[in-house]
Amino acid sequence: MAVLKIPAVYMRGGTSKGVFFNARDLPRDPVQRDRVLLRVLGSPDPYSRQADGMGGASPATSRVVVVEASGRDGCDVEYRCGQVAVDRPEIDWTASGGSLAVAVGPYAIQQGLVAPREGTTEVRIWQPHPGRWLAAHVEVRGGEVLEDGVFVEDGVPFPAAEVRLDFIDDGTSCLLPTGKVQDVLEVDGLGPLSVSLIRTEQATVFARASDLGLHGREKPDTFNRDSRMLARLEALRIEGAVAMGLMSRARAEKPGAPLPRLVWVAPPMAYKSASGADVPRDSIDVLARIVADGRMQRGFGTRNALALAVAAAVPGSVVSQMARTLPGVATRIGHAGGVQTAWATVSPQGQGWGLERATVSRTARCLMSGWVHVPA
Repeated sequence: MAVLKIPAVYMRGGTSKGVFFNARDLPRDPVQRDRVLLRVLGSPDPYSRQADGMGGASPATSRVVVVEASGRDGCDVEYRCGQVAVDRPEIDWTASGGSLAVAVGPYAIQQGLVAPREGTTEVRIWQPHPGRWLAAHVEVRGGEVLEDGVFVEDGVPFPAAEVRLDFIDDGTSCLLPTGKVQDVLEVDGLGPLSVSLIRTEQATVFARASDLGLHGREKPDTFNRDSRMLARLEALRIEGAVAMGLMSRARAEKPGAPLPRLVWVAPPMAYKSASGADVPRDSIDVLARIVADGRMQRGFGTRNALALAVAAAVPGSVVSQMARTLPGVATRIGHAGGVQTAWATVSPQGQGWGLERATVSRTARCLMSGWVHVPA
């Protein structure tokens, strides 16, 4: 049986893993390309294990990333992230990539797509979907990407070199879909609630923990057994979706509707993370917990951290009133899994606010480089 050998790199970016490819090494025809990539990851697998491929059988570990040199002015590389379904022959190329975006810069340098500069090398990145610019700041020593370091990222067991990733905007995108810094939503079981509705790459509803009868130190395993509270929070997400104009009420109430994330915040307090680690009060600027897909999440993620940092930067928002953050200074987010840091710069836009730049610090590492073998 003939076997295709395709150059590939298996990389960790933040708390996600994916198989990275140079676009020149893959079929140009999208249908043939996707057929090859599905086989690489072991999908579709009716047993939902991806046992015969590189996939890890979870959303965070069933991804492919395709990188290529860019012909755009002021841009080094372009990348696309594909979310590979485990049990279906589907690849969603509209996926943002989440924390895997932080690995694009190191990959581009390691593969010779960007020349390394001693010290810090900036890699300018264009992501066609959702159509955004990024800039990765990658540490280089002796012409090689520096992976070892002392930066600690919650959810990653070993320290590594920090990679700073900027999400760049022109300030024209409106962050406030309703035009208000705070809105009041009526929710059965919770009453009228003052919330901030923020639209970045994703839509997010921000609420005060105390208004929900919560304290911001909840743990996922315990919290997710409270079906009554989860139902109330789901109702709040539905109201948020309607208020933001994302969808009709009829669609929002359908199971599986893409509702906005819900984040509740509280002033900094000491707590224990989901892994049992102590998080001191003075190590965070705000407590935050997040609900998505009907459940409280163990981590926070890049997109959620960026959304919270943006909300903290908007004067008068629920988060800015709660967080111990100064303009231009990073917001240290105390979430269920530990601590995550993010920055954001916003500017006035008409009656609202627009995003100029948001930044996260994470880590990335090459786990394997070589060839993937695909039955022809």
